[in-house]
Amino acid sequence: MAAPRLELVYDWEKLRSLIGEHLEKARQTLPPRIYEELESKLRSTAERHGLSPDEARRIIDYVLQEYEFSMIEPGEPVGTVAAQSIGEPGTQMTLRTFHYAGIREFNVTLGLPRFIEIVDARKEPSTPVMYIYLDEEHRYDEAKAKEVARRIEFTRVVNVAAEIDLDLINTRFVLRLDPLMLEDKGVTVEQVKKVVERLKIGKVEVDPENPLVIYIYLKPEDMTSIIDLQKKRERILNAKIKGIRKIRRVVVQAETREDGTTEYILVTEGSNLKEVLEVPGVDPRRVYTNNIHEIEEVLGIEAARLALIREMKDVLDEQGLDVDIRHIMLVADVMTQTGRVRQIGRHGASGEKPSPLARAAFEMTTQMLFDAAARGEVDRLLGVTESVIVGGIIRMGTGMVEVSMNPAALVKAARAAGGSEQGGSE
Repeated sequence: MAAPRLELVYDWEKLRSLIGEHLEKARQTLPPRIYEELESKLRSTAERHGLSPDEARRIIDYVLQEYEFSMIEPGEPVGTVAAQSIGEPGTQMTLRTFHYAGIREFNVTLGLPRFIEIVDARKEPSTPVMYIYLDEEHRYDEAKAKEVARRIEFTRVVNVAAEIDLDLINTRFVLRLDPLMLEDKGVTVEQVKKVVERLKIGKVEVDPENPLVIYIYLKPEDMTSIIDLQKKRERILNAKIKGIRKIRRVVVQAETREDGTTEYILVTEGSNLKEVLEVPGVDPRRVYTNNIHEIEEVLGIEAARLALIREMKDVLDEQGLDVDIRHIMLVADVMTQTGRVRQIGRHGASGEKPSPLARAAFEMTTQMLFDAAARGEVDRLLGVTESVIVGGIIRMGTGMVEVSMNPAALVKAARAAGGSEQGGSE
């Protein structure tokens, strides 16, 4: 006997009326976002390819089953599972850096060193990087993108100078500018002259025969100390011309979008989120930095939590390690639950545990115990670590349930059962 042919339904409203009970069950069981995605995909599939009511019901049942399996059981030690799930793949992480092609000494720390930076909540990443997206006017034009890059890149005199010499005969510094670097940085000789004049080291003049040479004349009394001359030279070279401090270099990168158009984004060596957001031409909604503390300071703790999740996930994915994102989210929650970003260590989450024994088991055992004793702390033995130390039952899994036995009640129940059996036999 041939299997009955499924009647495909292409009208979503008709299909919805046929599977209404299943959809209502799913709506009551699933979180709103998951239910909305399930309903959206059922609708698009029905309208494109057709769905039979039986197929739709089986899809809903499968989603409900998978959702139920994904739930955490009461008493499950989520912290221990998360630690193991991240720690075991972490042993396979390598020491890696990513090099931006064509940019000298522009590397990004990846792998194990970067992961350690994240969980240690370092104030400054070893290689701070920003990804700056531009507004509609600037994002599709490379020349306009370079204009924004020049506004952002921190440019000092040393970046456009070929050399600076001390002319002892004429008591002056001779600053020779590099024409290629002037063009690349978008700086004029007049800008450099004004910057040097603001230092008030001496009279500043541009060589009339060679406009790329600037003279800084010194007073005779300034020529007495070599150390003072060296300090003045350093002041000239380090004088700011333009740009944002901490942004040492900016690279313009082309990125192909899904619709085939080319969008230009800026990648920076160095990070200064607060000032970059105020630069004309920047899309403030899509600026990103790998400096978690800057994100916390400018955008708040929730944004910092999301950045922690993204950074940890990116490091693991780049290494080819598959870790469920919920373990990473738990780590980020622990690091940010107090309203500030803190490390996983004795100066952060582990060192701030209420249990003295748990703190002592992590690092600096003797010091932690002495400090706890001096303060008269009491350990209630509620956590995993302290329960293991004293040989007690861990309050996880079956250890969360306390079962008591009443012998007198058992005897009474046994006698009652015996009496009823005797009465029944009579």
